[in-house]
Amino acid sequence: MVGLGAALLVGGMDGWMLGVVLASAGLRWLPTPPNPAQQRQRQEAIALRGQVPLAADLLAGCLSSWCPPDAATAAVARAIPQPMAGRLAAAATELSMGADPEACWERLGKVEPVLAPLGRCLARAAASGAPPAAGLARLADAERAAAAREAQARVRRAGVLATAPLGLCFLPAFVLVGVVPVVTGLAGSFLTRI
Repeated sequence: MVGLGAALLVGGMDGWMLGVVLASAGLRWLPTPPNPAQQRQRQEAIALRGQVPLAADLLAGCLSSWCPPDAATAAVARAIPQPMAGRLAAAATELSMGADPEACWERLGKVEPVLAPLGRCLARAAASGAPPAAGLARLADAERAAAAREAQARVRRAGVLATAPLGLCFLPAFVLVGVVPVVTGLAGSFLTRI
């Protein structure tokens, strides 16, 4: 589109040459849009990241009531929406079949990097034998705080990006309306005095 716009704006053979150069530069340096599988994977990772605090709170509640880990994980999997529900249901199935809890939770973090903090927290609790409720509550608070910081950073960035087009429009207008008349007036009075 940039190349076609340049070709039409400049016109002639020079315009077509400039258009070809700009189009090839755009193809070279502009990022390619993600394919549907990559988009789905990214949306799933975003959804999982948003569900980590809720899952941690629910697991902390279930495990602090002395519920077995497999039953607690299965209950949370039924209470939370997809995609987290599928991951937790698979972990609950592994735990109910007698899998090592530490290995099961580490595997959860390795399969989904977004779930790595949750997997590490539960694996650490399984290895030490300590109740995981306090660690899960801290994890939920930390994930909520990180999400709030990221949201604030995105809002600040959006504000900056929204002002860039305005600056690109108003700066030339300011120069043409404010600076050019003053310079031409001063230049005219200076040249008449010479």
